[in-house]
Amino acid sequence: MTILVTGSAGHLGEALMRLLRERGETARGIDRKASAFTDLVGTIGDRGFVREAMGGVRAVLHTATLHKPHIVTHSRQDFVDTNVTGTLVLLEEAARAGVAAFVHTSTTSTFGDAMAHQPGRPATWIDEDVVPIPRNIYGATKLAAEHLCRVAARNDGLAVVILRTSRFFPEDDDSAATRASFAQDNLRALELLYRRADIADMASAHLLAIERATEVDVGPFIVSATTPFTEGDLADLGGDAGAVVRRLYPESAALFAERGWRFFGAIDRVYANRRARDALGWQPEYDFRHVLDCLAEGRDFRSELAQAVGTKGYHDQVFADGPYPV
Repeated sequence: MTILVTGSAGHLGEALMRLLRERGETARGIDRKASAFTDLVGTIGDRGFVREAMGGVRAVLHTATLHKPHIVTHSRQDFVDTNVTGTLVLLEEAARAGVAAFVHTSTTSTFGDAMAHQPGRPATWIDEDVVPIPRNIYGATKLAAEHLCRVAARNDGLAVVILRTSRFFPEDDDSAATRASFAQDNLRALELLYRRADIADMASAHLLAIERATEVDVGPFIVSATTPFTEGDLADLGGDAGAVVRRLYPESAALFAERGWRFFGAIDRVYANRRARDALGWQPEYDFRHVLDCLAEGRDFRSELAQAVGTKGYHDQVFADGPYPV
């Protein structure tokens, strides 16, 4: 039986297709863009296309989406058409086809204003008990898609797992100030402390979710690298995050200094992944400890999968003020 991967031309979709092919699984990639990992080109809002793609499928990995960087270049209706209607079509056609497991890639951006942070205040501990307050059309449509997943699980008997993913893309940050302040690798390394995961760990969580879909709740489950921080660190993280990191990892000061890297002055939130680890048996490998070990040995801290997938970008055009028109 076949595993269907939506968004197969994207970062996570390609990573999943690569892993499935390496395992000898029968995988079918669909995307609106042609790629070496796309078997059928079409849109997920097209029911006829989706119904054809769903033939013989035992599991769906739904990664296709419009992302935050598309907010300026796409209309709100475009977001609804892709993130909401497209997800609905996939869920209905999966239920119709008797699919055994459906894994929906959501985002920690659904939390939105629930993560609002005031300078000098403690960082916010973000787990699945925090109620999302979307701040833009991206977060709103991804949260709506989560609700549709719950409806399909409840009313159609579809085994669904929702994964709220943190950052895993390799592109430059969408903040010009952040891009000016931190070298890309410096920033990615620090983000693994609290808001990022390597794409290899993201992919492994999705594949585990297929296996556990009939055994676990719908979720959502936060998928991010395991943080070394505890709730007892939140006050200090909001004031001098670098001091906390140096206390936990004394060797980090010298390793950063050798490269001219900096520490954050403050961290605004911390994503907690315990429920994903407990429910899925997920053990992310690429955390900040891994980064420091690689720096000490002069190795790239990215996984081989991350290096293979590389950078894709979100737009075909080039913008005057950076990689995003925001």
